[in-house]
Amino acid sequence: QVQLVESGGGLVQAGGSLRLSCAASGLTFSRYALGWFRQAPGKEREFVAASGWSGGSLRYADSVKGRFTISRDNAKNTVFLQMNSLKPEDTAVYYCAADITRSSLEVTTTRSEYQYWGQGTQVTVSS
Repeated sequence: QVQLVESGGGLVQAGGSLRLSCAASGLTFSRYALGWFRQAPGKEREFVAASGWSGGSLRYADSVKGRFTISRDNAKNTVFLQMNSLKPEDTAVYYCAADITRSSLEVTTTRSEYQYWGQGTQVTVSS
């Protein structure tokens, strides 16, 4: 049974930082692209960042480029999202997701392409 468990969310002031973690089990972690998505109240779930197998193929939403960094530790089956210079508009529930892919270069920003999802962790940025 595949499980993705996020942690690290919380309340932070604007300009602050948080580091989210997502621990995976029940899958061959090193053969999955991993992504982070977020959903604010009343809005659609949107893409934030994604990483290919080895971490060499990365994608970011324009809204977080230069502020957020995705990384992964395949030995620990964990993916991270370092979030710096946080803004109130970053407030959302953050979800990690896994997508089985055929190569280390393959990574998608499309929500429907991801097969497995975590339960989410709340990030609140106060102004």
